[in-house]
Amino acid sequence: MTMLDVALDLPAADLHRDARPTPLSPLLYEPLVRAAITDDLGRGGDITTDAVIPLGTVAEAQIVSRQKGCVSGLEVALTAFRMLDPGVVLVRHVADADRVEAGDVLATIGGQARALLTAERTALNLLGRMCGIATVTGAAADAARFASPHARVCCTRKTTPGLRVLEKYAVRCGGGVNHRFGLDDGVLIKDNHVALAGGIAPAIARAKAAVGHMVKIEVEVDTLDQLREVLDLGADAVLLDNMDLNTLTQAVALVDGRLITEASGGITPDKVADVAGTGVDLLSLGWLTHSAKTLDVALDIEPV
Repeated sequence: MTMLDVALDLPAADLHRDARPTPLSPLLYEPLVRAAITDDLGRGGDITTDAVIPLGTVAEAQIVSRQKGCVSGLEVALTAFRMLDPGVVLVRHVADADRVEAGDVLATIGGQARALLTAERTALNLLGRMCGIATVTGAAADAARFASPHARVCCTRKTTPGLRVLEKYAVRCGGGVNHRFGLDDGVLIKDNHVALAGGIAPAIARAKAAVGHMVKIEVEVDTLDQLREVLDLGADAVLLDNMDLNTLTQAVALVDGRLITEASGGITPDKVADVAGTGVDLLSLGWLTHSAKTLDVALDIEPV
């Protein structure tokens, strides 16, 4: 059993996890849900349901988790049913960021049977994806904090095109934190920028001259010599890329709290606790979003 497996079995309260994330505004996800339903309906609508289920049939359904995990995206999923049946009755049994067991009922839905069946796949696709990300994030975040109480795991820009707002929210539900949302909300000077700019110093100087005082500047380094150069140039954070544990420990000691330290590259699930133990502030994990396995959720439906 790995440290992530152990962490997932523990109550969230035992690990002093962060407070629940602020719920997403419907303005951010309703267009995504509408587009997903429209994509599924295609040109002719749900021809199976329309042919088989008489108009006016009423049904009740339950969204059930088939696996242990962390909830995220429940309101997003329920929106799919509401869009197709504005009169649908929704009863929530859990909230985002709750941990659930296999067999737990997440929500009960009552309304027009055609709407429930047509919205089913869109709702479950989004919910399962978001719960999967929240679940793996929760396990990673808890594993990191076992090793270092102040360590946090964060996501990257390696997200599904069009779903970034949902996937980054799911990370927050799992107890992780978000890196920049896009190219416009933070400066991250990476090795390719340095190569084309002519070095770390000119890259930082140009960034400081170009962006406003509210924008933070982070620089990626591969060696302790590069780190020493960054420390004298006024950056806000440093990304310690693909460093082994010994080098990471030396880097944290060298920074000595003057910058935010972020470890990145090659941090597999079994290495999370060890990397956190070096004292870094953040562990940047692309696999939270690009490789998370969808949580198995289902819709059990009965006629009323």
